[in-house]
Amino acid sequence: MSLSDKAYHAVRDEILRGQLRPGTPLSRRRLARQLGMSVLPVTDALRRLEGDGLVESRARAGTRVRVPSEKDVRELYELREALETQSARLFAERATPAHRQELVRLGKQVDALFDRMAEDGDDPAFRFSVHSRHVELHMRIAEHAGSALLQSMIERNHVLILNWLFDVAGRRTPLPAGFHSQLVDALISGDAGRADAAMRAHVRYGVVEVASQLSALTPEEWRERPRARRPAGRGPLRSIRAPK
Repeated sequence: MSLSDKAYHAVRDEILRGQLRPGTPLSRRRLARQLGMSVLPVTDALRRLEGDGLVESRARAGTRVRVPSEKDVRELYELREALETQSARLFAERATPAHRQELVRLGKQVDALFDRMAEDGDDPAFRFSVHSRHVELHMRIAEHAGSALLQSMIERNHVLILNWLFDVAGRRTPLPAGFHSQLVDALISGDAGRADAAMRAHVRYGVVEVASQLSALTPEEWRERPRARRPAGRGPLRSIRAPK
C-alpha cells in the first residue's frame, strides 16, 4: 500500500466512523505530521476523497469534510434508487439458490447489528463494522444480479459510501425490526416486480429525516478564515493513525 493509499484510508475511515464530522477543517500539513509522512501523499489522498464526494475544497478557504446540502442528499438517494431497484430486479431473476441463501444470512446479520447499534451505538469502531456489513449486503445483491456494469456503476458513483456518510451524520431514528430481512424476502421470491418495489421502499425510508438533519449543518456561507498559527500537534485528527 502506497503512502497516498494509507492517507486516503486513514482519513476516509475517520469520516465514515463519524470521528470527522461534516464541516471539520482538514489541514494538509497537520495531517501529514499526524500520519508521519510528507504533504504530497496527503494532498493526493484529499484529492481522491474530494472525487469520492467525502471532502470539499475552496480556494483560500481550505479543505473540510463535505457538508452535504438537502439537494445533495435527495439526488444521491434518487441515483441509489435507480441503480439498486434494477439490481434488485436482476437478482430476483438471476440469483442461484446458493446466492439466495447467502443473502438471507447476511440480511439477518445486518438486522442484528443495527439492533445492537440502536441500543449502544457510541463505539465508532462498532458503527464502522455495522455500516461495512451493510455495504457488503447491498454489493452482494449487485454482484449476484449478474451485471458487472451495474455493479461497477454503484461502486464508481460511491452510492453506498455517500449513503453511509449521510446515515452517520443525519439519521437519528433506529431502523424498524427486520428491516433488511424483509427486503431479502422480496428479493429471493423470484418476483422481479416485488423485488423492485421492496428495494424502492427500502432506499426511500428515512430520506426526509436524513435530509432535514443534514440541512441544519449547512452554513450560510463558507467564509475565508484569517491565517492563524496553531501549536504543533493540535487539530481535529490528534488520534488518527495511518493503516499498516
